[in-house]
Amino acid sequence: MSTEDGPRVAILGGGIGGLAAAAFLRDKGFHSDVYEQAAALTEVGAGLVIAPNAARLLRRLGVLDRFVERAVRMEVGWEFRRWENGAVLSAENLQEGCIRLYGEHTYTAHRADLLDALRSAVPEHSIHLGRRCVSVEFEGDQAVLRFEDGETVRPDILIGADGVHSRVRGAIVGPTQARESGICAFRALVPAEQAPDFARRRAQTLWIGPDHHLVHYPVSGEEYVNLVAFAPAGTSSVESWTATATLEELLDEFAGWDPRLVELIRSADTPGRWALLDREPLDHWNRGNATLLGDAAHPMFPFFAQGAAQAIEDGAVLALCLAEDPDHPIAALGRYEGLRRPRTARLQEVSHGRSHINHLADGPEQQARDLAYAQADPLRANGWIYEYDPEVAVSASA
Repeated sequence: MSTEDGPRVAILGGGIGGLAAAAFLRDKGFHSDVYEQAAALTEVGAGLVIAPNAARLLRRLGVLDRFVERAVRMEVGWEFRRWENGAVLSAENLQEGCIRLYGEHTYTAHRADLLDALRSAVPEHSIHLGRRCVSVEFEGDQAVLRFEDGETVRPDILIGADGVHSRVRGAIVGPTQARESGICAFRALVPAEQAPDFARRRAQTLWIGPDHHLVHYPVSGEEYVNLVAFAPAGTSSVESWTATATLEELLDEFAGWDPRLVELIRSADTPGRWALLDREPLDHWNRGNATLLGDAAHPMFPFFAQGAAQAIEDGAVLALCLAEDPDHPIAALGRYEGLRRPRTARLQEVSHGRSHINHLADGPEQQARDLAYAQADPLRANGWIYEYDPEVAVSASA
């Protein structure tokens, strides 16, 4: 089934996970075809955090320099502030700590800038735009893709990187039910010249309060401040990157909070709004010659800022497993799943737990949390996240 150049790999989805997989596969000598339904590779959703575990992999791909042209290197991180007066509960010195502990810095960026960096490591002829997949079926262990234009593709390996509403996941595990979490997220950008001074710092700041929290940090070469806020979900919330709210709705959610934060919100553009749906970790994500990565495999709440990083890690581990056993792709996919599923399930679970902790009502539980934050060292406590190295993980499993 393989071509002279190795197995034919099809990647469904040209987002961060799909391009990361294509880039790491190319680094290991594999050709892949990325099928993306959009007519252009664009990323909505505004900001994201690239912690040391992801930054190391961008460096390994040779795209970190391109990424940091527009990314912002964080100096302060996990800066928790009290909702009513901005009192700092906890903060970490990222400028020194990240390099000392994990060998890389932490960055914030617009998603489009990360996508651009990853795309630079993938040949243009490998990316097929405007290709809408209408069905994924199996003939035995063989995945079969059918596209809207009538083309049928039977790859040696299929990677489903097609996001939270993945068609490939549906074919592998069947329909999976998502529960309403009761939380919705608002996202917006504020032009830096309109943002208050405190929001332009190279800091990842989290304001926490009853039933709500709000995160902000600079992106896009410090031209904008990215803002993402979490609040109780209303009946109009949908799980979408493109649904919008009004600025008045976002301001209403944070009425009575520190006036400086309200000023920041007031300077924002029209916010997007989407529901956070709750999904249990999958007990498997392979079938035959097909597998999943990124949000298609393990969608997670964004409260540890690891969604993009885990998709990048997936691509690295998958490429390493295939490189070690290219003649037995199904076995290599099984090894990949076995390595990745426990780690991503743990991150899904801890991210889920943070939603309750950040939204405590004022009272004894909140006071105990604030004391714990003041005494915590999150940069060290999250070492299991940031020190992860795919090459070490794969070697240890040999």
